[in-house]
Amino acid sequence: MKLSFHGAAREVTGSCHLLEVGSIKILIDCGMYQGGKGLTEENLKPFGFKAKDINYLLLTHAHLDHCGRIPLLVKQGFRGEIITTSASRELAKLVMLDSAHVHEEEAKRNAKHFKRSYKHSKKSKHHSRPLYTTLDVLNSLDYFGRNAAYEKPIKLSNRIQATFFDAGHILGAASIFLEIGDGNSKKSIIFSGDIGNKNKPIIRDPASLPQSDIVVMETTYGDRSHKSIEGSVSELYLAINDTFKRGGNVYIPTFALERAQELLFFLREGVEKGKLPRSMQVFLDSPMAISATEIYKRHSECYDEESAKIFEQNKDPFSLPNLSFTRDVSESIEINNIKSGAVIMAGSGMCNGGRICQHLKHNLWREDCSVIFVSFAAGGTIARKIIDGAKTIYLYGEEISVRAKVYTINGFSSHAGTNELLQWHKNIGKPETTFLVHGAPEAMASFAGKLKAKGNNVRIPALHESYTI
Repeated sequence: MKLSFHGAAREVTGSCHLLEVGSIKILIDCGMYQGGKGLTEENLKPFGFKAKDINYLLLTHAHLDHCGRIPLLVKQGFRGEIITTSASRELAKLVMLDSAHVHEEEAKRNAKHFKRSYKHSKKSKHHSRPLYTTLDVLNSLDYFGRNAAYEKPIKLSNRIQATFFDAGHILGAASIFLEIGDGNSKKSIIFSGDIGNKNKPIIRDPASLPQSDIVVMETTYGDRSHKSIEGSVSELYLAINDTFKRGGNVYIPTFALERAQELLFFLREGVEKGKLPRSMQVFLDSPMAISATEIYKRHSECYDEESAKIFEQNKDPFSLPNLSFTRDVSESIEINNIKSGAVIMAGSGMCNGGRICQHLKHNLWREDCSVIFVSFAAGGTIARKIIDGAKTIYLYGEEISVRAKVYTINGFSSHAGTNELLQWHKNIGKPETTFLVHGAPEAMASFAGKLKAKGNNVRIPALHESYTI
């Protein structure tokens, strides 16, 4: 068997790993590189394998950095079967369609710019092409085959079976356990996907996994732990109430999957327990987050016990008084007429586009308002600049002063922190080799040191590096 790494190798995004068992080639995830600018070229680089040779793509979950290059894989000749959970299948469709729309719009803007600047040069044509289109996404959906159910093996060949276990990360997310061989010659390998944080609302904690010979493990937070979820929720309520006392609004840059639904859950709970004012207006100003919330409602089989009980009582865990879903741009613009007493959640989480940028343009300079960051912000993004204390930022060509109060609440992460990662690894026994992926180099090095101190054999593969296992 051969295992090779074609994304998220010594970096955080672009998850893509290839397992070759004889003539069978199994790809685990096919994600997009994300972060700052200039990543179109990065995502267009060769995969490191021939797409047409891949027999199966096993998708751990629907975040863009795990599913975002599937349309490119199909464009380059993939004709195999994509297997994932039912919830991930729906969410991946939503995420990829949104991604295609973003690339199409960006290509249109670039075409206009380069037409003016370069007058039909080759550079103009290159930058005016989207990474992929809506049609490319729709074509890729044809290759989604069987739906995986948690802890029910799926046969890939006479000698290979895959079992999806609840990763506790986002709705439908899975760690994948592969068993290869028969009789006394069996070999097993776990691909962790993204490992979830414990005690989160809505979804369950990560499931217990079988012991395995080989482990491919994420290390996003391999060098730090998170605040408790209880403390983070209290901090959220305090920030909202303090802002209302000052006479302003709260603006929360929000990722459409998991974070938006989680915040709605906690806002509802805060109102019901009298910790937030019932008169508070809440706007979910993100068409994608609205659609994702509808998908969440359809998959209560993924809920934890508390959320399942709410659902069984015919209550909506994401509904609260004075909640508005704003799909239309005109509705989003009207929100800026509201000067106080509102919580506005809008995409994107890193402020590198989306409706949150318009809200910041009109309100970031207001001292009575607050901006609450509850998500990871990569270096170079507007979110990171604000978090790091920038006095001004540029939005739509204008310099905007940062006078609003800025809160950073880290406990809402959907990723396990260092202690949870160490416990997860301990629970699967003593693998022959642990490969660390999906993390910044310093986080990987820190976590590798902790595992080695416990006697584990650890590898940190480079991009396109392969191993015989």
